[in-house]
Amino acid sequence: MFDEKSKELLQGLRVLELGTLIAGPFAGRIFSDFGAEVIKVETPKSGDPIRQWRMMHEDTSLWWYVQARNKKSITLNLKAEEGQHIIKELAKETDIIIENFRPGKLEEWGIGYKDLKAINPKIIMVRISGYGQDGPYSKKPGFGSVGESIGGIRYLTGYPDRPPTRVGISLGDSLASLYAVISSMMAIYNRDVVGTNEGQYIDVALYEAVFSLMESMVPEYDYYKFIRERSGSSLPGIVPSNTYKCKDGKYIVIGGNGDSIFKRLMKAIGREDVGEDSNFSSNDLRAKQADFLDGIITEWTLKHPMKGAQEILDRYDVPNGPIYSIEDIMQDVHYQAREMIEEVEVENLGKLKMPGIIPKFSETPGKIKWPGPKLGEHNDEVYKELLGFSEEKIAALKNKEII
Repeated sequence: MFDEKSKELLQGLRVLELGTLIAGPFAGRIFSDFGAEVIKVETPKSGDPIRQWRMMHEDTSLWWYVQARNKKSITLNLKAEEGQHIIKELAKETDIIIENFRPGKLEEWGIGYKDLKAINPKIIMVRISGYGQDGPYSKKPGFGSVGESIGGIRYLTGYPDRPPTRVGISLGDSLASLYAVISSMMAIYNRDVVGTNEGQYIDVALYEAVFSLMESMVPEYDYYKFIRERSGSSLPGIVPSNTYKCKDGKYIVIGGNGDSIFKRLMKAIGREDVGEDSNFSSNDLRAKQADFLDGIITEWTLKHPMKGAQEILDRYDVPNGPIYSIEDIMQDVHYQAREMIEEVEVENLGKLKMPGIIPKFSETPGKIKWPGPKLGEHNDEVYKELLGFSEEKIAALKNKEII
């Protein structure tokens, strides 16, 4: 599928996005950032609900312009038999299908994996759901927030004397999206490079994507029955690594948990005596005296404004950083130098800033070619050019509200 001479990494790869909101569409966005042709299927009239989420400009969410950038939007009623037939036609011309409906829904419509594989044996279908395609919870609705809860991260987020809290973004959905993209490319490799010439379906569960980040907790519980609890801004067993208040009321994150880094940190704050003390020579010893170490670091940071503390720590090569708001991010010179804030022209709005593309490729970098499209903007292009529908047929589909 890949053209080695192409300037776009995924040129020639076609992705059909049947998902809505976050988990499926974020995966589609990553594909589209690197040159895949991503055809987003939306319901006629209303489209993806994310078009109406959060802050709006002229009835369109600003988030939409980011989440659907570089994609082609077509409308199609998947509940209608004629719409299902069109999906089958599209599947013949598609490499990857991304969907995040509740398990079993596509099968009800006759466009499940087995149905489409019968038409195109090379098709790869990525299925993102709350609990996976099987198991006792599979039929339950599962948003990212639920996946974060059952996956274990909510239990760990917050302070021990307060109820669990959440991270202020849709973390579970985004993690599942990353696994969707990674696994899709593994399947493409197996199909096209290994040469099996066969597709497959990929089962990505939100809660499992979260659970995969739970570090050492399974063996620790299995062997010691140890349950990691909420610890606020510190990282239990990794010392010192915390958030510290500065003289100007701002906060700085300092990671001094490596043995050599710890010595440099102690020298930076004028406590060489602690740095050379054998009682603090390894992480397991430091972990036993975390409160003491956090105390002497805080005593030092409270004497310095945040930028002053940063300058000193930087001189001693100690990992540190401020806690940024989005305003801080937008003004940061490193973000700008790395092209992590890009401007995109949006019709009737002007230039709109949005996040840049990651990761960075030396030879085939990604590119933002256009913002999230209008609903059904690419109907004619896809239905005429890809499927060969006549203008009369397209008009008839519109009259019947199939598209």
